[in-house]
Amino acid sequence: MSNESEPRILSLIASATEIVCALGFREQLVGRSHECDYPADVEELPAVTVPKIEVGGSSLEIDQQVKDVLRGSDAMDAAYGALGVYDVKLEVLRELDPTHIVTQTQCEVCAVSLRDVEAAVAKIVGFQPAIVSLQPNALDDVWGDIMRVADSLGARERGEALVADSKRRMNAIVEKTEGLSDIPSVALIEWVDPLMAGGNWMPTLVEMAGGRSLFGKAGLHSPWLRYEELREHDPDVIVIAPCGFDIERTREDVPILEAKTGWASLSAVENGRVFVADGNQYFNRPGPRLVETLEILAEVLHPGGFDFGHRDVGWEPVYAGAQTGSTLATVG
Repeated sequence: MSNESEPRILSLIASATEIVCALGFREQLVGRSHECDYPADVEELPAVTVPKIEVGGSSLEIDQQVKDVLRGSDAMDAAYGALGVYDVKLEVLRELDPTHIVTQTQCEVCAVSLRDVEAAVAKIVGFQPAIVSLQPNALDDVWGDIMRVADSLGARERGEALVADSKRRMNAIVEKTEGLSDIPSVALIEWVDPLMAGGNWMPTLVEMAGGRSLFGKAGLHSPWLRYEELREHDPDVIVIAPCGFDIERTREDVPILEAKTGWASLSAVENGRVFVADGNQYFNRPGPRLVETLEILAEVLHPGGFDFGHRDVGWEPVYAGAQTGSTLATVG
């Protein structure tokens, strides 16, 4: 096993990869998960995980596959370390010989879980890397996770600087939105079929951006949502940002919503305030780019007040139509 003084870091969740790189440890990153794709050059690194499901299916098919896999995680699975939705490639793990492995316990659907990693490590004789487990249930937890990674790598000052800069950028937006009288109601959709609303850090970001989140509670997992609830609350703005989907893939799911009774008469639809966003790169990655996620929400909710240049990159309108928003002086 490696005795090098420099850390050899394996990140098994996309947000952690971004944290590691933002802290200045890109050159010490030796491996990644199959989903880690930012910064772009990390895709050159070997992937240590592989999904057990077919990720190219429809949203409903993906959801059913995930539920089937998790339902099948019985005692036999536990004995062999096959507990979640992803497999760990033991041979690749052994070859990379990392000194640090960053994983998570927040969601078994999002990435390899802590127990999967511990089961894999236990199979390699003499292998004792430091395992850093993240659990970002709320926005403040993300800052704590950044510090957890920084501390594990002996870079506390870098972590403090990254957190401080992220908060500074976010607070600059909050200072512009906290006194607004126009606070649109927002439905942030994290999955389309079946419907799921955004939870965890997302309600907080909606409020920071000058909106009122209708579904989901800050710090709690994303809840399932009945379409009848969406119609009943009739949100001013609908943001569709499914976990793991980019804008193009998200647009494929819009017809599922359009086929539902009363969709066309929703206020957000009539006023052209339905948007698709890149949930994979931004909304569902609890790392440094939650700052950009807040910027996207600010642009969407208050188009007269914010322009950070994310349109057509991080989000797009679904329908042509008037966007009513605040009349703040544009910032960016």
